[in-house]
Amino acid sequence: MASLMLPAAIGAGAMVNETTSAMSRMSDSLEKARMPLTTDVLDRNGDPIAHFYDDYRIPTSSDEIADTMRSAITAIEDKRFWDHNGVDWQGTMRALATNISSGSVQEGASTITQQYVKNYLVHVAADNKVERHDAQATTIARKLREARLAVELERTMSKDEILTSYLNVVPFGNQTFGVGAAAQTYFGVSSDQLNIQQAALLAAIVNAPGALNPNSNPDAARERRNEVIDRMAQPNNNFRITKEDAERAKQQPLGVLSPLGRPPSSCVSAGGSATNGFFCSYLRDYLNEAGFSDKELENGGYTIRTTMDPEATKSAKKAAEAQVPKNSDNIANPMAIVEPGQNSHKVRALVANRDYGNDASKGQTAYNITTEVIPYGSGSVFKIFTAAAAIQQGWSPNDTIPVPSAYTTHQFGHGQQWTVHNAEGVSSGSRSLRDALATSPNTGFVWLLERVGLNNAVDVAKKLGLRHSLTRKVDADGESATDKKITKAKDIKQSRQGSFTLGVTPVSVLELSNVMATIASHGKWCPPTPVESITDRDGNPVQVNEQPCSQVVAPRTAHGLAQGLSDDHKAGGTSHAAAEAAGWSRPLMAKTGTTQYYQSAVLVGATPQMAGAVMTYTDGPPYEGICVNGSAAPYQCSDTGGNLYGGTIPARTFYPAMNTVHEGLPVKQLPKF
Repeated sequence: MASLMLPAAIGAGAMVNETTSAMSRMSDSLEKARMPLTTDVLDRNGDPIAHFYDDYRIPTSSDEIADTMRSAITAIEDKRFWDHNGVDWQGTMRALATNISSGSVQEGASTITQQYVKNYLVHVAADNKVERHDAQATTIARKLREARLAVELERTMSKDEILTSYLNVVPFGNQTFGVGAAAQTYFGVSSDQLNIQQAALLAAIVNAPGALNPNSNPDAARERRNEVIDRMAQPNNNFRITKEDAERAKQQPLGVLSPLGRPPSSCVSAGGSATNGFFCSYLRDYLNEAGFSDKELENGGYTIRTTMDPEATKSAKKAAEAQVPKNSDNIANPMAIVEPGQNSHKVRALVANRDYGNDASKGQTAYNITTEVIPYGSGSVFKIFTAAAAIQQGWSPNDTIPVPSAYTTHQFGHGQQWTVHNAEGVSSGSRSLRDALATSPNTGFVWLLERVGLNNAVDVAKKLGLRHSLTRKVDADGESATDKKITKAKDIKQSRQGSFTLGVTPVSVLELSNVMATIASHGKWCPPTPVESITDRDGNPVQVNEQPCSQVVAPRTAHGLAQGLSDDHKAGGTSHAAAEAAGWSRPLMAKTGTTQYYQSAVLVGATPQMAGAVMTYTDGPPYEGICVNGSAAPYQCSDTGGNLYGGTIPARTFYPAMNTVHEGLPVKQLPKF
C-alpha cells in the first residue's frame, strides 16, 4: 500500500525514486546501527576524568531497558506497535486525506519503526546540516521512504530489536540521546531502574524535547507525563500497568536532577577540571596531532586510559596553590611531572595554581600554561645545555671552569663586545662544573659556551627535549610567527645569541620536565605521552601514532649531567633552603633559573623514578618583576627588579609535591659517571 497508494495519490510518483537495492542497503545499515558514542577518558587507575561527545549516549541492550519504559513509549508513540508490520495503515489512511488535500505532510501517524528510520537518518547517518535537513524534510516523498524502510526492517528485525534500536537513537533533549543516557541525565539511574513516573516522563519528552523540557517547562512536562501514565493503564497496552499504580505515579513529583546528571563534554567543564583540565587539554591536542580528529573523538566511543596519576596531580596542585593562590593577581605557577623510562615518558601530572576554565575572575585560564610555550625564559636552567655540550665533547663534571666577577666576550652577536656579570651572592673563583651548576655563575658558563660552541648547545637542547620550544616558527625579532620559515633554533644560531646559555628563550614547562626525564632515562628521549591505552567501542586496542623513542645523547653524557646536577639541593646549592624545609632526603639532579628582571623563575629536577618542572612567572599586566616576602603570596613589584628566584617559589612548590609523588617508592641512586 505504501508503494502503490501514496505515489498514485500525489500524481505521477516522480518523487519516489529510490531503488530496491538502495532500500536494502539502507535497511542493512539501520539494522546494524553504528551510532555515535561518547569517548570516555580515564586516569591511570581507570576512574573517569572527562568525556568527549557531540551527543551524550549510553549504548543499552534490550535486557537493560525496564518494562516500564517499553510500556510508556509504545503507549504514547505507537499503541499498535506489536501488531503492525512497520506501518500503521489505520493511522496512515486517516492522515492521507489531510496530506493530499494540503499538498504537504500535515499529519504524521508514524510508527516507532518509522520514527527509528527517521531518527537514524537524522542523528546517525547524516554527516552535515544539509543531510540532516533532507532526512527530516516535511514531504510525502520522505514519508514514503520511511514507510518502505520500516516495512523492510520489520522483515529482518524482531519487534524487540526494533524497539531497542529506537530507544537507543531517539533524542530526549538536553544533548541527550537514547534511553540509557536519558535515565542518567534526568534521574541519575540506569535504564533498567526506571519507575513508572520516570519512564512516562522520558516518553513524554520524546514528543517535543524543547517544549517539554522538565527544567524549563515543568507544568507542560507534568501534563504530558500524566497523559502517558493514563495510556500505560489502557487495556490494549502490552505492558499494562494497573489503574492504582497509574494514580499513584501521577501524584509523584517530576524528580528531575538539578543540575542534570549528564556529564560535561569538554575539558573546561570536565569533572574536576580545576585539577584535571590542563591534562585533558594536552591529551586532546596530543591525539589531534596523532591523527584523531575532534569528530572522531566525539563520536567514536573510545575508552582512553591516560597516564594521569590522580594522587600526583592532587599533590602538585596543592603545592602550586600553597605558594601562589589561584586568585593571585598576574602570577602563574604551573608544574609538570613526567615519569622517565626507556620505552615511554608518561605524563603523570599537569597542574597550575590557576584552575582550568574560562572565568579569569575566579583564577581560571583556558590557555594550557603547563604545555604551551610561555613567553618567558627559564634563566640559568639553560646552563644544563652548555654543560651537556661540554660533557659530549669529553668534559667531566669535575673539570674546572673559571668564574670571574665579570667576563667580556666578542664571539657572540655580530662580534660586538658583551660583558656579563654574576647574580648577587654568586662569588667569583674557579670551580668544578658540578659546583658551577649548583651555584650558577653566569660568567663561567658564557666562558664555557665559547669553547663548546653555541650551535652544539642549541642542538643538544633540542635533542634532550625542547622540541616545540626550539622548532616553532619565529619572525625577525624571535617572536612566534607561523607565516615565517625560520625556527627559533635557527634564529638563535644565525644571530649568535650567547644569551642562550642564560635562558632567555621562551619554553614549555612540560618540555623542561621531559628534558630531565631524558637525562634520567640515560639519554633516551621519548615524547611526553598522556596515553596509556585506547580501545574502540568493541574493546579492540587502537594504536596511537606516536614519535618513537630515541637515544639522543650517549649514556655517558646523561650520567655526567646527572652527577653534575646532583648538588643543587645540598648545602650551598640554590634550592637547598627549600629542599631542607620540605625534608627532602633523596638523591636528586636539579637546576634553578631566574630571568633578568625577575619576571620568571624555574626549578627542574629528577630522581631516577620521576622528573618535574615548576615555572613561576608574571602572566598579566603590568608584567613587572615578582617580589617574594617570606611565606606571604608573591606579588608584582617593579618593572626592573624583584627578588624571585628559582630557589624560592618554584623550589617551594617542587619539593613538597615531589615528596608526595615519591611516597612508597624505593630510594634510588643517580647513575655514576
